Amino acid sequence: MTIAPDFPRDTAAVHDSTERLLISLGKLDDAAVGEPSLLPGWTRGHVLAHLARNADALVNLLTWARTGVRTPMYASAQARNGDIERGADRPLAVHLADLAESSARFAAAARDLPEDRRAYEVEMRNGVVERADRLPLRRLTEVELHHVDLGVGYTIEHLPAAFVVSELDFLAGIKFARHPDLPALELHADEGRRWRTGRADSVDGTPTAPVVVRGPARDLVGWLTGRSDGGRLETHGGPLPLIPPL
Repeated sequence: MTIAPDFPRDTAAVHDSTERLLISLGKLDDAAVGEPSLLPGWTRGHVLAHLARNADALVNLLTWARTGVRTPMYASAQARNGDIERGADRPLAVHLADLAESSARFAAAARDLPEDRRAYEVEMRNGVVERADRLPLRRLTEVELHHVDLGVGYTIEHLPAAFVVSELDFLAGIKFARHPDLPALELHADEGRRWRTGRADSVDGTPTAPVVVRGPARDLVGWLTGRSDGGRLETHGGPLPLIPPL
């Protein structure tokens, strides 16, 4: 069973996730901000600048849903990248204030969205159409996974169980469903859930057996999002596939 979006629950989860992130960041200093993150080519400052600007970008989409006036996430891809680059080298205190303030703007925009506008559809920066009531889950993914990317001791083992399930629902049911570069997969979480994803289960009408990937749900998320190599996962019916870029 797929977990359906629950706007109040999901916005509360974003708040809690952001609080955990801010606590982790309070242990750093200015020098640590300039050190490499776990994302190739990005320092921790790049990750933090991206997180703040992503909050504002999602405010734009919530505003679009509330007003019906098209409001893109970013003015352009160049503007998005430029904002991240310009913001990366700021002192830790500035990053903390920016992240807290942008997160508060996101929370306010979520509170201002009327219930009868939550089904309104908006367009993400990659052209994907999304319902407004799923935007808190989008923000939750950004905060949780980039918390891992900061390399400050928060790992996939710390991901909340409810987030892990909702993320697997998204990855299997939307992100990688029928993906041409991923073989048919059946994901078996040790906790008892199963998902089907990847290419169709047949070629020219001939059924193909999916590759079964089994392991802890957190490890499945880590592998599917590129945060782990899947070394603790077991496979049946084929090797562990390479995951296409997100």
